[in-house]
Amino acid sequence: MNDISLRLAAHASQVGIATLMLAAGPAWAQANAAQPAPDRVVLAPHRAVYDLVLDNAKPSGNIETAKGRIAFEFTGDACEGYALSFRQVTQLGTEAGPRVIDARTTSFEAGDGASYRFKTESSSGGATPETVDGTAEKNSGGYEVKLRQPKAETHRDGADALFPNAQMKAVIQAARAGKHTLNVRLYDGANSGKEVYDTLSVIGKRIEGEPSEKPLQRSEFEKIARWPVTISYFKVGSGESTPSYSISFELYDNGVTGAIKLDYGSFALRGTLTRLDLLPQEACAK
Repeated sequence: MNDISLRLAAHASQVGIATLMLAAGPAWAQANAAQPAPDRVVLAPHRAVYDLVLDNAKPSGNIETAKGRIAFEFTGDACEGYALSFRQVTQLGTEAGPRVIDARTTSFEAGDGASYRFKTESSSGGATPETVDGTAEKNSGGYEVKLRQPKAETHRDGADALFPNAQMKAVIQAARAGKHTLNVRLYDGANSGKEVYDTLSVIGKRIEGEPSEKPLQRSEFEKIARWPVTISYFKVGSGESTPSYSISFELYDNGVTGAIKLDYGSFALRGTLTRLDLLPQEACAK
């Protein structure tokens, strides 16, 4: 796989987490019926689809065309934990010819953010998929990762890090509190399953007006606050001032995300939410 393929496929799991935070009207009301603490973030089970196109506003190097799709299903709650089934397919047109990158991720994160299971399969040009499969658990002051693939091994980090759902909840809480930046360490199983990221979230002023994406043009969203958010990901210990990649989106107070942009450095993709299906949700007081 070339550098572009690796960056698209390796980071697909985190893209999925960033775009999966979709909680909307009926499901949100059901969650509130369980009366969680007011500062808690309630995430709703759902299916969603984003259509991807090349962002022509950013220089794209040897990328001439790009299109793709993100589709995922998110289920669970803070009581039972969160499960994600995610797929991103991207077709790139380059000087050397077309290339298709296909990345699939399944994951489960405990409701309290203490453990995380993940499996990602990524392929380029129809080649045999590369697989990363493992579990991560918090321990005193840090976390431990046990990998099954690509190689059975265990590694530990004495510094604390958040898993993906816990990270996004922290961003939502920061936006509610009026904060404009948030720095957290993130472990998401990306690449070989050994990397950890320093993340910087920049949160803008509240957005007014109607959403541009049709699935969000519902009465449930008329009075819900939303903010522009950009999350940049830096490899821990790299010393680099330029992020490995960044994700921008509109973040609603109830967890909805829309108008996404995936910036891989040498090129960027814009994603439009084209479908949102809310799924049944059990009451959970956490």
